[in-house]
Amino acid sequence: MLVTILVAGIAIGAIYAMIGLSYNMMYSTSKVVSFTPGQLGMIGAVFGAWFIGVLEVPLWLGFLGAMGVAVVYGFFTELVAVRPVLKSIEQHLYVLTTLAAALMIQQVVAIWWGTDPRPFPTLFGLGAGLASEKYWLPVVACFLAFIGLELFYRKTLWGAAFIAVAEDAEASRALGILDVRIRVVSYCLAGFIGALAGFMGGQLLLAFFALGATLTFYGFVPIAMGGIGSNRGALIGGFFLGILQQAANYFVGGVFVGVVTFAVFITVLLLVPRGLFGSAVARRV
Repeated sequence: MLVTILVAGIAIGAIYAMIGLSYNMMYSTSKVVSFTPGQLGMIGAVFGAWFIGVLEVPLWLGFLGAMGVAVVYGFFTELVAVRPVLKSIEQHLYVLTTLAAALMIQQVVAIWWGTDPRPFPTLFGLGAGLASEKYWLPVVACFLAFIGLELFYRKTLWGAAFIAVAEDAEASRALGILDVRIRVVSYCLAGFIGALAGFMGGQLLLAFFALGATLTFYGFVPIAMGGIGSNRGALIGGFFLGILQQAANYFVGGVFVGVVTFAVFITVLLLVPRGLFGSAVARRV
């Protein structure tokens, strides 16, 4: 029982953590909490299932196709839903145009794909039972995404530019860094990471148009608890939330999972309003 809860919880938590990383990527360069990361996960699952399961293209090509659609959607979000708003208002933490973009893509996918959940194709056919790939693929993808982002920030000039824009966009512009270009790249990277969550977790989540709304909420909870902008917080918060949900599902039943999640979420924010890792840290760039 305990092993089942841990394995399933860690797998689901890895998906939530990747959606949290997508949130952070968008927030870091725009200071906008976008409503679209969950839809990126939905795109990864639905288009992955379409390319591989329906069109029967090779796995690598289906992966690239699903990631490409999500990257384009990330670019679209920045271009249409974020950039015009940032030019006209000062307080822009929550931009409702991103919610409109999220609802739009959800309805388009529902019309095209249908409203019934569909199975996601088996990717490699490795493992069985609790050692099945559907449990460990999201975890591997999550750690690779986290480590890749850390190396990107610390070891590359583009990563240093990301940090500069995240800390002070006006000062970075004075230094000649094109913050708009950096923001576009960050939204495209967020698209890739969000879609990676849906693609690698598709066997657990299924390919379903309404998946985006679920991931939008449950992907936000880890960054709120861990501290918005903190990738480490997103990682820890995601795993914690996934295990909590599986434990609640086993001990009190699925109907109360949302209640338990909300109760813990509110308690953490009351005790630590900025999240567990939300304190500002000065960084040299």
